Amino acid sequence: MATIYPSSDENISFLSKKILGGELVAVPTETVYGLAADAFNAEACARIFESKERPFFDPLIVHLPVDYDWTRICYPPPLLTVLAEAFWPGALTVVVRKKPSIPDIVTAGFDSVAIRVPNHPVFQQLLSRCKRPLAAPSANPFGYVSPTTAGHVQETLGEKISYILDGGPSQIGLESTIIDLRDPDQISLLRPGAIPKSDIEAVLGKNVQTLERKPENTETMPGQLERHYSPKTPAFLREKIESEEPLQHPSTAFLFYQKPSPSIEHLENVFWLSEKGDSVEAARRLFSRLHEIDRVGFKKLIAEKAPDSGLGIAINDRLRRAAAR
Repeated sequence: MATIYPSSDENISFLSKKILGGELVAVPTETVYGLAADAFNAEACARIFESKERPFFDPLIVHLPVDYDWTRICYPPPLLTVLAEAFWPGALTVVVRKKPSIPDIVTAGFDSVAIRVPNHPVFQQLLSRCKRPLAAPSANPFGYVSPTTAGHVQETLGEKISYILDGGPSQIGLESTIIDLRDPDQISLLRPGAIPKSDIEAVLGKNVQTLERKPENTETMPGQLERHYSPKTPAFLREKIESEEPLQHPSTAFLFYQKPSPSIEHLENVFWLSEKGDSVEAARRLFSRLHEIDRVGFKKLIAEKAPDSGLGIAINDRLRRAAAR
C-alpha cells in the first residue's frame, strides 16, 4: 500500500529523488491529485500508463516549474505568452508543438505537447527541486473519478504505487481547462475546466471553438474522451431532480446541485454539492461526493445538472461524461 508523506522540506527532497530515479509519486495540485513522473524519462512515463491502466493513445499533461524555459520542450507561439501572463501559474493547459526532448510516449506520438504551470505551492516546491517538467495525469485508475485528496489516491491507486505527497484537499477540485494553440487562426477548447472559455476569449481577443468529444479507443488529444470520470455506481444525469423523488428510491443516490429542502436533506441517499448554490464550492466537492457515494454502494446515482454558466459548464461536462454509456 502506498505511503502518504506530509508536505515538508525533508519529504519533498526525498520524493524528488524518487522521481529523478524513475519512480512515480502522486502529487497535489490545485485542480486534482496527479501521478507524476520525470517527463524526460520514457520508461518512467510508461509506468504511469501501466499503473493507471491508461490507454497509450491518451496523451499526458506536462507540468512545469515557475519560470521554466518553455523553448526546451516546445515551439511556443506568441499567444502562449499572452495566456501565460494572464493565467499561469494556474488551471490552464495549453497544447503546442513539441520538441524531440519530450518522449513520444508522453504525447501519444503526436507532434504536440500539453503543458501547464500549476499553482499549488507544494507541487511547485517539488517541481523546483526536480528542476524539470513532470508528466502528471490524474492519480486514479483510468476513467474513474479523479482524486482530490491523498486519501482518494491511496484508496483507488494505493496498490499500484508507493509514494503519495499530501498537500491537503485540492482547492479547485476540477481538472484544468485545455486549449489547443497549434493553429492560431483556429483555437480550440478541448476540455472545459476551472478557467471559463469566456475569460480566455477576452484575453485573446478572439473566439475559441469547442470540439466534439471522442469515443474510447480512438486517437485523441488530452481531455476529449466522451466517457470519463465515471463512478462505479451507474450514473444518470437530469436537468432537475424533483425534491420528493428520493423518498421513493432508497437504493438510489441523488446528487443535488444545491442543498435540497429540509424535508429530505436528512435522508441517507441524498447528497448535494453546495449549501447555497455556489459554483466554486460545488466544483470543489464534486469528485469527493462521487467517491463518497461509491463507498456506500448504491445501485444507481441520479445527478442534477448545475447552472450551465461559469464553473457550472465544467461541472456539467464532468457529470455528462460520468453518465456516458
